[in-house]
Amino acid sequence: MKLRELGEDRLLEQLLPALSIRKDVLVGAGDDCAVVRLPSKNRLLLLKVDCVVEEIHFASSADPAAVGWKAMMRPLSDFAAMSGLPQFALITLIVPAARSASWVKSLYRGLRRAAGRFGVSIVGGETSDTNGPVAISVSVAGFVERARIVSRRGGKGGDDIFVTGKLGGSPRGKHLRFFPRIDEARWLTKNFPVHAMIDLSDGLGADLPRLAKASQLSFKIDMERLPLNPGCRVNNAIADGEDYELLFAIAPRHSQRLQKTWRQKFPKLPLTCIGQLDQISKIKHQTSLRGYVHFKQSR
Repeated sequence: MKLRELGEDRLLEQLLPALSIRKDVLVGAGDDCAVVRLPSKNRLLLLKVDCVVEEIHFASSADPAAVGWKAMMRPLSDFAAMSGLPQFALITLIVPAARSASWVKSLYRGLRRAAGRFGVSIVGGETSDTNGPVAISVSVAGFVERARIVSRRGGKGGDDIFVTGKLGGSPRGKHLRFFPRIDEARWLTKNFPVHAMIDLSDGLGADLPRLAKASQLSFKIDMERLPLNPGCRVNNAIADGEDYELLFAIAPRHSQRLQKTWRQKFPKLPLTCIGQLDQISKIKHQTSLRGYVHFKQSR
């Protein structure tokens, strides 16, 4: 059945009952607003919105469940970058009336599966018709403890730069099946003083300069040490984008203990020191790095 035949109300009647709800949700999806309990005074509220657009972030032929997974996991990866815990999500779905209801239901299966992995409740949103491509916007709210929040801005000269996992290969489908490093980020900030952190959504070539610039520093990296996915080369690691790994800076005195304990805690996930943050006077060495830049290229 096409959405033009089903209508918005009947579509929502089919989608909303399947949503799981946290105990701190007082009023969930289906009312004019969601109502939730606020975090305690020792926690900071985190807010994030992200979107995926057809033929920009996913192909029209992509499995809609995988698209839903990606749409939810993108903002959750940003939560990981700040050591946050996501709790609630709002979904805005902009979709042509000619799209089938089964496509939307499959999309929501992906959204629910991704949200459920991290205990996130989908508490509402909006739907709209369009004459253009499908767009899914996901807004997420959660918290982080005051003592554990990390931003891009805290890097210090001489810090070692680490990256989780392996890089490159998103054009071959990795961008639809990645896993946000929330658990790893929470472990990091519990056990180590992480100075700065970012998730690699636009590629090392775009996101490393962003972290360094936010910290008012430059950087130097060893290209030969970049951890590559099978079949990838250094340029893929730098420019493919959509790795969704963590890139973070930590004082060198903690690096040895970090690598030892990381291997014990996350034996299947590599952690690699790829370089150091440096003084701004060496910014000239950064110009060769290029990642994904919106409005200048398509995924």
